Amino acid sequence: MGKGKSGMVGAALAVLGALGAAAAQAQPALALSEQDFLAEVPMVLSVARLPQRLDETPGAVTILDRAWIRQSGARDLADLLRLVPGFQSSTSFAGDMQQATYHGGASEFANRLQVLVDGRSVYSAYLLGSSGLGLQTLALEDIERVEVLRGSNSAAYGARAFLGVVNIVSRDTKDTQGLALGVAGGQNGVRDLSLRWGHVISGLGLRISADQRGDDGLVGSNGPARVRRLNAQTQVRLNHHDELELRAGTVQVLATRGFVGRVGNPVRERTDSAQHFQVDWRRTIDADQELAARFSRSQERYTDHFAYAPVPGLVIDFGGRSADQSLLLQHTARHNPALRSVWGAEYRSEQVRSMPVYNRADAIRTEFVRLFGNLEWRVTSDWILNAGALAEHSSLSGDTLAPRLALNWHIAPGHTLRAGVSRAFRPPSAYEKHADTRYFHPVTHALLDVTSLASGNVGPENVLARELGYLADWPGVGIKADLRIFHEKASEVIDVYRVPPAEPLRPFDYVNQDRFQIRGLEYQLSWRPWRGGELMFNQTFTRITGSLENDTLRGAPDNARSLVLMHTFTVGAQASLSYNKSGLAVLQGSYQLSTKERLDLRLAWPFRLGSSKAELALVVQNLGRPYLDYDPLFAFHRQAFLTLRVQP
Repeated sequence: MGKGKSGMVGAALAVLGALGAAAAQAQPALALSEQDFLAEVPMVLSVARLPQRLDETPGAVTILDRAWIRQSGARDLADLLRLVPGFQSSTSFAGDMQQATYHGGASEFANRLQVLVDGRSVYSAYLLGSSGLGLQTLALEDIERVEVLRGSNSAAYGARAFLGVVNIVSRDTKDTQGLALGVAGGQNGVRDLSLRWGHVISGLGLRISADQRGDDGLVGSNGPARVRRLNAQTQVRLNHHDELELRAGTVQVLATRGFVGRVGNPVRERTDSAQHFQVDWRRTIDADQELAARFSRSQERYTDHFAYAPVPGLVIDFGGRSADQSLLLQHTARHNPALRSVWGAEYRSEQVRSMPVYNRADAIRTEFVRLFGNLEWRVTSDWILNAGALAEHSSLSGDTLAPRLALNWHIAPGHTLRAGVSRAFRPPSAYEKHADTRYFHPVTHALLDVTSLASGNVGPENVLARELGYLADWPGVGIKADLRIFHEKASEVIDVYRVPPAEPLRPFDYVNQDRFQIRGLEYQLSWRPWRGGELMFNQTFTRITGSLENDTLRGAPDNARSLVLMHTFTVGAQASLSYNKSGLAVLQGSYQLSTKERLDLRLAWPFRLGSSKAELALVVQNLGRPYLDYDPLFAFHRQAFLTLRVQP
């Protein structure tokens, strides 16, 4: 932003702070206790690995709760995230798969966003760190809330928490008892089905859920897409001090990829699948201490191949497998009413295997060792200091350190100013470090082409992020506000380039050759203008500058806004409208996509079906004109569908 805009922003922040200070007299803040979890003040669980009030976290957070998720009418998480300030999303399965990004990076593999499901990192070691498949882990009906940190958080989670973090929290088993059924059907071949059963007895909670969602895909994408999931969760209260949670699941995505008439990228069906197992143990040592441990293991498999017509018998194969396992130990303590801390260690191992992609039969292994800690110090009743850091050793890219410092000032009840600075990093993926993709003649075995040949001379990306924030709550008029001013300076950005002409086949390699800066402002407002009504509005102004060679990294619009209006009638019926629009075009590769603008409508009617509660809803997505998504040939047209949910 220029000096004029920066001055305006500073003046606006000063005026808002003065208004907040004049709104009420300052009162002493209390230390966090169990009562905070029962109050209406939103709690955030994931930013500093400490449960904190929203106005005391070291970063800007958007919380999407279960009621909000349902009323949005979204069918998947990627589509839902487009309504979060600063986010862009794609509903196309034709690239990596459906994905979301924050502040740009809208390439085929959106790998600068960390996604956690119940604390477990779900980025794909095989797909360059993409979170596309991870976003499909849970059906929306199994999600209790989504915490979206709009900013870097390597200080808490290490690798790949580069520009933003999405933490998905599944529902508690005690809230999902009995048998529940959901169906949806309508235009564009929308056909969704979900089934869930839960039971709690004598301290043991169990939930099993299965669902399938599918449609005919974006217009022009040449085929349908289907997502199939099966998830199970068990919660066991072992005694007064210990609790155990086990989670296991599988997800499979079948989608059409490619284009008619493109020899090197024809239409074919691709299958992506993943399985996971996770164990969480928590011990309450006393009223002020907790010890936690987590073990998780995931496996992924990708099947994507086709016959290359110009050379009979030659098969192009992008398939492969990956696996990872992680062990985490964490200790949380309240030392006195003014001081809390969390510290711990994590070991993570990743293996990637693909003969056609890496020209080797054995697995490429990467190991991570992390030590982290965060301190929350209530300096006075109105000042909260968060200081933390994470040190990581990677067998692939060496040592990195990610510190963070944030200061929150409660200038008045319901009004908080925040300032923070942090450093984050993204290590290269196995592909960016070891890619060796060669094609041989099926008969003569002569080398035909080398498309990617990584030299291995690539290190981690890093970003220095600075921000100012203001949170306000005017209960008398039902308005809440969240303002964030940000400056994110990325360096050593990994980019792809062709080997110089001296190499006859000129394959692609990866190097740290770019840098860029992201400056801007974003805010979100919520207002309850009448009984039963809620209005939410957000807007983001973004400017990206730098030495970028790859335009896909510029994929953040300079002006984007979203509006959601919801109303619940006295009879229980609900109506909601959601609208979002991005200002300038989004870039994908060498193509320029048109402005995205979308308006959705949802109308829902609750009723009784015997002894069960039921809801029938009509959803119309994109009431306006079609817009392009991911590729200039793919368009999101209007689609209407009905949903029916039945539960105890």
